[in-house]
This record gives sequence, structure tokens and C-alpha cells, in this order.
Amino acid sequence: MMRLDKYLSERTGLTRSESRKAITKGRVAVNGVVCRKADTQVAEDASVAVDGSPLGGVYQKYVYIMLNKPEGVVSASRDKRDTTVVDLVAADFPRRALFPAGRLDKTSTGFVLLTDDGALAHDLLSPAHHVTKQYRVTLDTPLTEAMRAGFAAGVTLADGQRLAPAEVEPAGEDPCEVRVRLHQGVYHQIKRMFGVYGAGVNALHREAIGAVALDPALAPGQWRELTAAELAALQKA
Repeated sequence: MMRLDKYLSERTGLTRSESRKAITKGRVAVNGVVCRKADTQVAEDASVAVDGSPLGGVYQKYVYIMLNKPEGVVSASRDKRDTTVVDLVAADFPRRALFPAGRLDKTSTGFVLLTDDGALAHDLLSPAHHVTKQYRVTLDTPLTEAMRAGFAAGVTLADGQRLAPAEVEPAGEDPCEVRVRLHQGVYHQIKRMFGVYGAGVNALHREAIGAVALDPALAPGQWRELTAAELAALQKA
């Protein structure tokens, strides 16, 4: 259940103030009955009409978006200088308080999950759950056995922080192209891990979160909502 003005705002392009005005003027009907009280509690599956026209679609309590983040876009909800990942979808979700569930550096690309479901985001990012994230990384030097063994054992960063074991393997014929799977999230983790071995990262692309892979049909900057199966996989992870 939620307030009618909030429900109307989330289902339409109206602001909360505009929604309240429409309600008090008798323009809104709930289950066939005109309602003039903005604080009326309505069910998520209620039939709501404005000016006699039923609202289309199905109410979504939360939104889950798979975005292929392009280079140069920041992983934030708002930024005074740069375009954010939320800016890329804002026109289609004007009343949603979306945020990225996890971050990628401004220069990195790939799968960013946008949502307004704080509980799921917390679980995906919590160290207690160790949700695996997979990346394709371009190094400035070939992968070595020392890197592979060190990642598997758990890299100790320059500041003394010991990380959980991770996997790194060749991603193709180019010895500088590797695939990395992490089971924790630490600031600039991949760059710092390779830095221990004197290797620099030229490019980083997130390919998957848990069992959900980035849709190859999404060009940089494009997005789509998660399928029910993909959402279930993230919730299970």
C-alpha cells in the first residue's frame, strides 16, 4: 500500500504537487470511484484512472536496469560536472530515485546495475555475500604465472591490505588481454592488484555481476530492464 499522490507520481510524469492537485480536483479514480484525498492508501494492483483514462502497464515497486556504461560517464546519481549513469536513463524514469549498485571508474566500461531497491543493492555489495563480478582487462604487459598464482592466493596490496583470492586467466590470444573474477569490492581493486606486479591497466570492462552477464546487444550507453530470470539470479546470488 502507498499514498495515492505518491502512486500517481511514480506511474505518470506528474510531480507530487501536481498529483495532489489532480486528486483534489476530482480527476483521479481508484477502482472506479473518484478519490479526492491525496493520502488515500492504494494497493499496488489497484485500478487507477486520470481524467477517465486508466493508467497503463503494471506498477513496479522497484526498477532494475542493466546499463552498458560508456567511458567518460561517472557511476553516481548526480554530478555537477560530468554525465552520470543515472542521467542516461533519467528521461524514462523521471520520478525514480535511481542509483548505481556498485561503481565503475570514469574510464571503465561495462555492466552497471541501476535500481531504487536499496535492500538488494546492499546485499549485492555486502562483504558477507561475496557476489562474484567478472571483468575483461587490458594490461600494458603480458599476464605472468606470478600474477595468476598471486591472485589465487590473495594479493597483499602496497598498503598491507590482504585481499580475498581471485581468478585471472587469458581472455584470448593477446597475452595482455585477461579475464578477472573478483569476490569482494575494494576501491580501485583491479588496478591496485596488478600494480603489485608492476603491471598497469589500460582498459577495464565489467562483463557480469553474479550469474548475470551484460547483454551483448547493448551498445555503450544503451540499457534495458532486467528480465525476471536475471533478477531472480541476482537475488539468489
